[in-house]
Amino acid sequence: MIIHNLIREHFVSMSKSQKKMANYVLDHPRDIALCSASELGSRIGISESTVIRFSYTIGFSGYAELQKLMREHYFINELSLKNTQQTETDIPQNNSFHKQIMEKDRQSILTTMNQIDEASYYAAVQRLSKAKTVYVLGLRTSYSAANWLSFSLGLVKENVHFMRPETEDVIRTITQMNANSVVIIISFHRYLKETIQIAELVRKQKAYIIGLSDSMLAPIHVHSDVLFPIYSQNKSTFDVVSPLFSFMNAIVSGLIVEQKDAFRNRQELYQNIPSNFLFEEGDQ
Repeated sequence: MIIHNLIREHFVSMSKSQKKMANYVLDHPRDIALCSASELGSRIGISESTVIRFSYTIGFSGYAELQKLMREHYFINELSLKNTQQTETDIPQNNSFHKQIMEKDRQSILTTMNQIDEASYYAAVQRLSKAKTVYVLGLRTSYSAANWLSFSLGLVKENVHFMRPETEDVIRTITQMNANSVVIIISFHRYLKETIQIAELVRKQKAYIIGLSDSMLAPIHVHSDVLFPIYSQNKSTFDVVSPLFSFMNAIVSGLIVEQKDAFRNRQELYQNIPSNFLFEEGDQ
C-alpha cells in the first residue's frame, strides 16, 4: 500500500510524536478510516495538530485526504474478504480446536497478502534472479525460517548461502558481498541488535537487502532496499509462522518462474545422481 512507502520514506525526519502516529497508522488502519483527527489524537496520546502535521509530513493536503485513502483501502479490502472468509467470531462452536487455529492462520495469510506491495514483490524476485550471490540471515526465532528459505532458494539457483554468525566468520562473509549480491534478512520482534548491526555492515557493501519483518517501521527498514511486512496480530513468533512461510514460498515460486529453464536443468542433474543410500522409497 502507498501509505507504507510514504511513512517509510519520511520516518527519519518525523518528530517523536509523529513517529508514534506513524506506527499507529500501520497497526490500526481501521481507526484512521473511522476516527476524526481529534478522536485519533486522544487514542494515541498526541494532539490533534500533530495528527494534521503528520498528514502534511507524508505528503497529504491534510488529515481528510489521508483518511480518504485509508477508507478506500480498508473498506475495499474488508468487503472483498467478507465474501471469501469467515471472521474469527463466525467459527462454529462445535469446530475442533485445530480448525480454529488454522482459521486464524488463514486470516493472517490473507492480511499479509493484502498488505504486500505487488511491484515490490516483482522487483525483489527479479533482483534475486539476476543476483550472482544470495545470502539469507535469520537469528534465534528467525533461524528456522532462514534455514528453510536458503535451502529452497538453493534448489532454484546457485550460490545461495545461509549465514551462520555462530559458526562462521561473518565479517569475512560480508566482505565477499557487493552490488551483485542480494541479502534476505528476517527480523521480528523482539528485534535482535546483532541482526541490525549485520544489516548495517551489509549495506556498506552495496548489496541489495530484502527485509522480512512484522512492521514497515521495524529497525531493519533503515537498511532495507525493500521491506515486506508480515502480519502478526500480537507480535508473537507463533502468530507469524504461517504468513511468513506462505510469503517465503511465494518468493521461491516467483524465482522458479523467472528461472524455469535453469531450475529444470538443476532438477534433472539432482535426480540423476544416485541417492538410494539416502532415501527410502515408499509404497506407490
